[in-house]
Amino acid sequence: MNLQAQPFSMQLPPAFKAAWWLRNCHLQTIAAKYLAPPRKAPACNEMLALPDGDHLQLSWSEPSTLRPEAPLVVVLHGLEGNIHSHYAAGMLAALQQQGFTAVLMHFRGCNGQPNRLPRAYHSGDTADLAYFVAQLQHQFPSRPLAAVGFSLGGNVLVKYAGETGASCPLSALVAVSAPLALAPSADRINQGSSKIYQSYLLGRLKQSMLAKLKRHSHFPLPLTAQQILAVRSIREFDDLLTAPLHGFSNADEYYKLCSGKGFLKQIHKPTLLVHAEDDPFLSPAVLPKATEMPPWVSLLLSKRGGHVGFVSGSNPFKPRYYLEQHIPGYLQQFFPQVAT
Repeated sequence: MNLQAQPFSMQLPPAFKAAWWLRNCHLQTIAAKYLAPPRKAPACNEMLALPDGDHLQLSWSEPSTLRPEAPLVVVLHGLEGNIHSHYAAGMLAALQQQGFTAVLMHFRGCNGQPNRLPRAYHSGDTADLAYFVAQLQHQFPSRPLAAVGFSLGGNVLVKYAGETGASCPLSALVAVSAPLALAPSADRINQGSSKIYQSYLLGRLKQSMLAKLKRHSHFPLPLTAQQILAVRSIREFDDLLTAPLHGFSNADEYYKLCSGKGFLKQIHKPTLLVHAEDDPFLSPAVLPKATEMPPWVSLLLSKRGGHVGFVSGSNPFKPRYYLEQHIPGYLQQFFPQVAT
């Protein structure tokens, strides 16, 4: 485990040790989903109206007013994730158990219903997060804020922290398995056995776009249903759909402008990056060099862990989820008022 040293006092999580029965990156990635215990449904869901007339769903671990002194933690899911994603549900539960009030912000159209506008969401889409955080500040002016982002959500979070710099309203943030270099990662997932994950994610993306096309036939989408079905890679999807729907000329421009790695040096709030060297989704290019990280940023790098996996434990019937065990504890140090 590589721990990037900090010039100020900050406790970093202990080193991750992969379960002996899950030492392969694919086992870590896949088993993390299927071994996860059932989670209770979120306490409440609400729709957040956005300035452009669209909306997105918020899923709260508990009513937002239940513990008025508890810090608020925003959780961001990965590509085509939602409240049913094991890592999102698990983190909401773990944060609540450790004294936080947690809320999952679904990206547009990820709550099971197509969003209202032709646009959707992407890896650099920070405007909705910024709006939601501003709403939280207005509604709960005395409650401190933090955030945890997974995969795509982690990249969004890093970009947001860099864009806001010293004025970032988050007291601390954690980004797990974030594709901080989008172009190399799009190439990586289109190679070898990683194509399995691409096929799964691409299928989900196509379903979402086809559902939107069916529900809103008047939308000026760049492709027909047949053309959407013919897309063969994440990069092609981004080139033909993600980029034009969100104001980019092509996938290359989108990747260049939205990769979180380019925003690291502007971060001025405690930030923990969690990565595994064997991540089957991401290129090694996502890992920042020491010279690319300001004093506020820490890199926690393990040899194993897969993509948002990090399953440990000696008993296959009682797996331990490292992220759920240690991320809440990492955040607690920034909020002395947190009581479990």
